[in-house]
Amino acid sequence: MAQDINWFPGHMRKALNDTSDKLKLVDLVYETCDARIPFSSRNPELSKIIGDKKRIVILNKSDLADPNETNKWVDKLRSEGSAAVALEAVDKKSISKLTDITMDLMKETLDKAASKGRTGRPVRVMVVGVPNTGKSTLINSLAGKKAAVTGDRPGVTRQPKWIPTGGRLELMDMPGVLWPKLGTRKSQVILAATGAVKAEVTDMVEVAYDAANLLWDMYPSLMEERYGNYDDISDPYDRFLLMGKKKGCIMSGGRVDEERFARLLIDDLKSGRIGRITFEKAKV
Repeated sequence: MAQDINWFPGHMRKALNDTSDKLKLVDLVYETCDARIPFSSRNPELSKIIGDKKRIVILNKSDLADPNETNKWVDKLRSEGSAAVALEAVDKKSISKLTDITMDLMKETLDKAASKGRTGRPVRVMVVGVPNTGKSTLINSLAGKKAAVTGDRPGVTRQPKWIPTGGRLELMDMPGVLWPKLGTRKSQVILAATGAVKAEVTDMVEVAYDAANLLWDMYPSLMEERYGNYDDISDPYDRFLLMGKKKGCIMSGGRVDEERFARLLIDDLKSGRIGRITFEKAKV
């Protein structure tokens, strides 16, 4: 029986409280999510806290996501009244697009400030999101320097921090925040598989197995290209073992090293070696 995945250490509750307290200090919120899981990587508690404050929903890591699905998600979010943009945080054109959208949203506020002699007033932006959705990479790209610590693991940022960019933006880097219950089993699996949840609190084999089954259903041609054809195999677990065997994850005695293959598959997924995939389809 698959066990629920939960990860809500004390610093995350504090981060939610800090977000609520400091929201009055900013003009705008950048809410990052993972373009491969645009629904599950948006924290509903953060959305409640942000409320009517102006925000831009950023579908980050779009270079790893299915471009057709990403476009549908951007259209869906915009149809719901949210400013939204898909980007790759290290891409200069993406960053320029985000800056343009920001200045357009803040035009009225900036014009009022200029009319009172406050020309060049900076736009203060709070950057929030689920862990490992590329917040720190985005901040570093906007700042043009390594101002925030990055890492391919959740929980890197622990304290709020103001970061100047040398331009029109001042950024407040907030810790990545999950929520106490991670929703459906599918949401738990894809959050873990894409790196929002620490590997130490998950069963890596279960996560890899469930993620692989989802991908076989959604992107069979990509999975076949990467791991082989198993059309004659009816049992998903047998297929998982054969995939591990094909990739050389074998222990003494010929048994498949499931943990080793699970790590390999998750690494393939995170790095994009399986291909550009999106686990959640937009319902437009």
